[in-house]
Amino acid sequence: MKSPIAPTGENSAAEGYLKLISQAVAAGWRHIDLLNWLQGDVQHYLPHDILLAGWGDFREGSIHHDVLSSRPGVRSYAAGTEVLPFLLGKFHDSWVAAQRKPCRLDFGEFAYLLGNASLPGSFSSVLRTMRSVLIHGICDERGRHECLYVLLRAGEIPAEPATTAMGVLMPHIDTALRQITHLPQQREHQQLRQSSPPARSAPEDSCGLSERETQIMAWVAMGKTNSEIGAILNISGFTVKNHMQRIFQKLNVFNRTQAVSRVTRVTLNG
Repeated sequence: MKSPIAPTGENSAAEGYLKLISQAVAAGWRHIDLLNWLQGDVQHYLPHDILLAGWGDFREGSIHHDVLSSRPGVRSYAAGTEVLPFLLGKFHDSWVAAQRKPCRLDFGEFAYLLGNASLPGSFSSVLRTMRSVLIHGICDERGRHECLYVLLRAGEIPAEPATTAMGVLMPHIDTALRQITHLPQQREHQQLRQSSPPARSAPEDSCGLSERETQIMAWVAMGKTNSEIGAILNISGFTVKNHMQRIFQKLNVFNRTQAVSRVTRVTLNG
């Protein structure tokens, strides 16, 4: 990866941006084409190790994602990426709080979302090495959804030229990603959503758990504590504890391990 070299002078910066935009317009995009472009001269302006893209309904938590990185193990559907919808949701909250302008943050603020354990070489273990985050997005008024783009770097992402470059280059990154054929997992996810029956007013799973209780159990299965789950879902740890007590009663179990085992067994057996 090239080390970031800030362009000097307004004319030089403008020429640099024009060159990158010309490359973007001329490209016939595939994932590898976009990755090569991002790892090339773009690094002078937007130094990063990982690009996360998220799109969909962030309010409802219905988020698709894509990942572009040269790091080993950092792929869109690698082990550990199940945390991405929740992580992208938190990034989206930060972007909204910044009035939907490019915002630069310390990744340490989001590390709690990764849980207590990560397999060596997994997506989440690589995320733990990140230090800086730069976030920006696009509001698609016609499609009624938003697209979020997140740059992560093990080192520092400089305020400039990165913040300016994010605003200039992001529409072209967005256009490129829209031209790329979805990965098989993305197509399967979309087909599953389209074929799913309409949600009931008070949805419950086959264990008799409510939608919120099912959501909490998903995080329990990942090893999250009550306080961590509360932070993720924007509720108190005490509220999570109350939910857990009701879950134990519904499942007729006495602890979290038994609850996870019961839910997993019912899920696998239909």
